[in-house]
Amino acid sequence: MEYAVIAFFCGLSAGVIAKIKGGSFWIWLLVGLVLPLIGTLAALFMRWDKDEPRRRCPECGKVLPISDQVCMRCGRDLDFPQAPPSDAVAS
Repeated sequence: MEYAVIAFFCGLSAGVIAKIKGGSFWIWLLVGLVLPLIGTLAALFMRWDKDEPRRRCPECGKVLPISDQVCMRCGRDLDFPQAPPSDAVAS
């Protein structure tokens, strides 16, 4: 019973930390439940997705992180720009 309580709170903390950093709450909740302390530490050390520069897909207009290579909406192959685009969208 004690393990279940610890796993629940570690999963909850991993989910909340990941959500603050721009990740998926539910995926990190499951990671934290399966790997209680490791999941919370991994959520703490993951990158900040909210701070990543963004750009628009030239075909459909969806806003994507600059590191995405393919638009998930229309499937267009995107070139990685050398410098942040002038029409970069702040998140």
